[in-house]
Amino acid sequence: MKLFSLLCILLSSFVFSNISFADSTPTTSAKVKQEQKQVVQVNINTATAEELSKVLTGIGPSKAHKIIEYREKFGPFVSVEQLKEVSGIGQATLDKNAGKIIL
Repeated sequence: MKLFSLLCILLSSFVFSNISFADSTPTTSAKVKQEQKQVVQVNINTATAEELSKVLTGIGPSKAHKIIEYREKFGPFVSVEQLKEVSGIGQATLDKNAGKIIL
């Protein structure tokens, strides 16, 4: 009987040894989730080339300048889909940046 009790105590120490009751673990994971939910957006009608290339995936300085040139030549964008008229920007780029582009 003593051996059984000893084995139970030993087994329970292994089972519960990986559980942490520290308050920092839930807070840290909550902060990470909150940061993931915050999506940085950029207004394609007012942003600088630096802002466009910093926020948008697949848009470097060259494509950012093309967006600004298009905007200056044809006026402000009336839809996000209109970005596909800029040379070098296609549906894949728009898909990568869903939720990041505003007017």
